Amino acid sequence: MGAASHASLAYSEKNPPLAVLAAAKKIGLQLHSSELKDAKKDAPPVFSMADGKELSGLPAILQHLNGSKNDGQGERVSSWLEYATYIVGGGALEPACRTLNEALSMRTFLAGYSLSVADMAIWGQLQGNLLQWEKLRKTGALPHLARWYDFVMTDPDLQSVAEQHGPKKPTTRKEYVKEVAAAGMGGGDAGSFKIDLRNVKKGQVKTRFPPEPSGFLHIGHAKAALLNYHIAKLNGGHMAIRFDDTNPAKESMEYVESIVADVHRLGIEFEPPITYTSDYFPEMLDLAERLIKAGSMYADDTPVEQMREERMDGIESMRRNRPAEESLAVWKEMVAGSPEGKRYCMRFKINMQDPNKAMRDPVGYRCNDTAHWRTGTKYKVYPTYDCACPFVDSLEGVTHALRTSEYKDREAQFFWILKAEQQVWPGLQDVDIWDYSRLSLVHTVLSKRKLTWFVDTKRVDGWDDPRMPTVQGVFRRGLQLEALKEFILSQGASKNVTLQEWEKLWSINKRIIDPVCPRHTAVKSEGRVLLHLKDGPEEPHVVSVPKHKKHPPAGVKATTRTRIVWLEQEDAQVISQGEEVTLMDWGNAVVDSIDKDAAGQVSRLEGHLHLEGDVKKTKLKLTWLADIGDLVPLRLVEFDHLISKKKLEEGDDITDFVTPVSRWQTAALGDPNMRTLQKGDIIQLERKGYFIVDVPLVRPEQPIALFSIPDGRKQSASAPPPAKPAAPAAAAAPAAPPRTVQKTGSFRVPPTPHNSCVLPELQEAVSDSMAGASKAVLMQSQPSGPAPPLVPHNSAASNIS
Repeated sequence: MGAASHASLAYSEKNPPLAVLAAAKKIGLQLHSSELKDAKKDAPPVFSMADGKELSGLPAILQHLNGSKNDGQGERVSSWLEYATYIVGGGALEPACRTLNEALSMRTFLAGYSLSVADMAIWGQLQGNLLQWEKLRKTGALPHLARWYDFVMTDPDLQSVAEQHGPKKPTTRKEYVKEVAAAGMGGGDAGSFKIDLRNVKKGQVKTRFPPEPSGFLHIGHAKAALLNYHIAKLNGGHMAIRFDDTNPAKESMEYVESIVADVHRLGIEFEPPITYTSDYFPEMLDLAERLIKAGSMYADDTPVEQMREERMDGIESMRRNRPAEESLAVWKEMVAGSPEGKRYCMRFKINMQDPNKAMRDPVGYRCNDTAHWRTGTKYKVYPTYDCACPFVDSLEGVTHALRTSEYKDREAQFFWILKAEQQVWPGLQDVDIWDYSRLSLVHTVLSKRKLTWFVDTKRVDGWDDPRMPTVQGVFRRGLQLEALKEFILSQGASKNVTLQEWEKLWSINKRIIDPVCPRHTAVKSEGRVLLHLKDGPEEPHVVSVPKHKKHPPAGVKATTRTRIVWLEQEDAQVISQGEEVTLMDWGNAVVDSIDKDAAGQVSRLEGHLHLEGDVKKTKLKLTWLADIGDLVPLRLVEFDHLISKKKLEEGDDITDFVTPVSRWQTAALGDPNMRTLQKGDIIQLERKGYFIVDVPLVRPEQPIALFSIPDGRKQSASAPPPAKPAAPAAAAAPAAPPRTVQKTGSFRVPPTPHNSCVLPELQEAVSDSMAGASKAVLMQSQPSGPAPPLVPHNSAASNIS
């Protein structure tokens, strides 16, 4: 190794660098290890040598431990070390495993003929995500990777490290569910799911999701539904759905059907049948009489505003101490819906001097003439949510009711009302409450009333408009279910209400879609300019190109090369005469002449191919399309936040903070392969971003509608940005990282290679570093000479190559 035989290694307690520990053990290096309890899970390991030099990050440390022993496989080893950093938990793991499976289809080891640090790096990442990896391998879809994993696990040093430092396999399904929940996002600042759920009997926990059928589900409701489902499953129980339909003025069957469909979209399995609070209206009328007779409820005709002031000031109603017989007589008038009865409501008799204002005689029943969408005009009086919820929860056997922490003050009210109901209705069981933080997002309102205002005033196209924070809206914009689940579960059991950034959610989404979504090419229609290549193909020449260079299952696309190709005006503007540029997926070309019109717009380019040129040395990497008749018309639609202010304060008028223009579109032409795209398909347009197909190509005159999917980068909530030149990719890869680095910074998953629409200045650098891995995957290339035979499972090499 060429270093001292003693060194130290510091790393996050949450994420031991298994590959480094195994490599050190393999070469006999004595490591002084320090587990940092407060370090984040994604903090890089730091390797300190005897001479004071330090290395940070998995690839750099393993390269150092490997030294110069690579048997001619140095480039391949380096590529796989870099690729290992892409193997993280969550949505990125499965596509990465599929790539590895193909690369190992005819290999025993990833590089060379014996176990190397390349194998250790990949093994360490899989071992660190053991729960998810075990689940993937059990599908049987990764036979080559599973065979390789089983083989390298016969190595005694790897076995020892896995036993001492790696996660343990769960022995039962309950342990598995518990560990998956605790794992959260599988990386980063995940919340903890170590919750203190009281009175838990495994297998008997029942939660409920109680939406009001007066609107579409938004992602705040999605959090409630997913947490109810998650906690029930975590404890071997079930989740039920019960619609809280106690407000007939706002409810309809349309919303019920939509909510049920959204619950299915969220992948939630619920205990049948779906119930409604209105199923229990007869029992609740009976309950009211019992509460009145017991002195727990009284009839009150105090005007609403006066009642509100009296509750605020702790003043008892003059009706509070009326005899139960009088309240019972008023109740009968209320049930009949008489003019006299409509003047009254029924209030719980709790404590008007309680510091907790929720305990100051809340209303339990009130009259409503509106026909109920299920029961029609049969009932004239309806229970409030505060009255109905504990009663129906108990009747239905709910053991744990989840509520947002903003209602913490109402917990005492819930338990007082439940106890009062238990005293007059024998057999009602206890219900525990567990509270969690309400979901709040920047530039977003989740108030059903305000969202309805956007719909009613036609500021959006409907509840499923991609700008709406509804489940249907965010899914239509390209959000993946797995990303939403990961985002919500990453917040864990926290009760702290924080303002979440949309970028966090979209970053998770990008990590899921980027490894698998096909790449296509588009050129904006406005101002597009022709480049005439003097030595280009006389006739259109079609070649096959991978749709995703790192994900072969995405397939191939037909790319046509001709003498005349389209470029975007923004790209043409930054080309200099005589400059050599790279035409992506083709090669280099030299631009010999540039013609411009009176307005300074480029009108024509002429050049010639220089395919032997070095793509690393060109400044501009350009997307292009052949000038052929098969190009597909596109409509690229982008969106901004509906609300211009980061957080609306109490008293803010929403009309003052509506983003003036929150949707705009650009006409473009796409490659012919896009003709087969279907609604819901997700793609990446090279150097433009991710898009989801909203309207596929049905008629030639109707363009494909592509909705832009945010990628997690910060964007301002403002008017649409003016057209500007697309950022060209950087010229060459940066120099290799120095052997000595600082401890500052933390390891992040790098941008996926060939993702030139995101951080184009980094794309080429990452692509270069991954070139070997890409070639190994796409070509399944072998080391020079005959392919090595498969080594028996009991003879794993014991030395690093």
